[in-house]
Amino acid sequence: MNAQSLIDSHGRVLRDMRISVTDRCNFRCLYCLPETEEAANFYQSRFGKAPESASRIERHWQPTSNILSFEEIARVVDIAASLGIDKIRLTGGEPLLRRQLEKLVEMIAKIPGIKDLALTSNGFLFASKGRALRDAGLRRVSFSIDSLDRDNFKKMTGRDGLAEVLESIDFAVELGLHPVKINAVMIRGINDHEIEDLADFAIKKNLSLRFIEFMPLDSGRSWHKELVVPGREILERLRKRFVLEPVQVQNKAETAKRWTFPGGCAEIGIIAPVSEPFCGHCNRIRVTADGKIRTCLFSLEEHDLRSVLRGGASDEDVGDYLLKVAWQKEARHHIGEADFVQPQRTMSCIGG
Repeated sequence: MNAQSLIDSHGRVLRDMRISVTDRCNFRCLYCLPETEEAANFYQSRFGKAPESASRIERHWQPTSNILSFEEIARVVDIAASLGIDKIRLTGGEPLLRRQLEKLVEMIAKIPGIKDLALTSNGFLFASKGRALRDAGLRRVSFSIDSLDRDNFKKMTGRDGLAEVLESIDFAVELGLHPVKINAVMIRGINDHEIEDLADFAIKKNLSLRFIEFMPLDSGRSWHKELVVPGREILERLRKRFVLEPVQVQNKAETAKRWTFPGGCAEIGIIAPVSEPFCGHCNRIRVTADGKIRTCLFSLEEHDLRSVLRGGASDEDVGDYLLKVAWQKEARHHIGEADFVQPQRTMSCIGG
């Protein structure tokens, strides 16, 4: 096995692998799969047109035969760990739709070199699966919660599921997962009026809250820069209401700028890939549910790892392939520039 590290042509050493375990999701969020009547009405009222039909882009779910098996995923993680990957995040789609996910968690948790094993979920099913995941070796979890208002939550996600998500957050804390993070994608005119309320919620629950700028990864191709609430605006509003103490970040590859509240455990982070790109220190690589490697969230090219795995390649061959792909990682994304092209696949297929 190679004793090398995954490094790109810009000198960045890759340590973080995001693995999607399914392209399916039980939510229809405005910023990902805006297929609901509420989504159509919002975009129609703001821009005079509804989102493109997602069926033209997104509704070709991958057949089971194309989805990487748990054994294939664990093999990739084992090889990647030997090349310096030490952080794994399981994503989707909605990863909890993948049956017996705790078996995969257990397999990865046993791999030498993996220091951080996390899950990103919409939280709808976590209350029924969380304990098994924790017992299998899951160390932390992030939930999406874009609104604390039941009606607005349904408008944003296409599902009346706020109560289930809130229950899952409490349960994750009870299970001792730490930190429990909550992610909120801010969209102007939809949920930006809840910025302060979400911060209050994080303080009350001692959670790590991440405000995330709206990115062009929606299936409806309806992203508009006018809908982005810039990170600086979010911070200015928070500072008017709260005393914030900056966190000195040791890892330059962290995506969030972070602040804490005096005397508490809660934390605020702002992830601003549109207005304040952080590509220069990016150390992430992504594997889609159907076994494609994406070296950037906004990559226009995918690398066919599945064919390598199923083509009789040895572990050394797979390692060499990962090294070659890592070297091709893009210098940066081009959101907001004239030459920007939105990826064909959305966040639900890429994996967050």
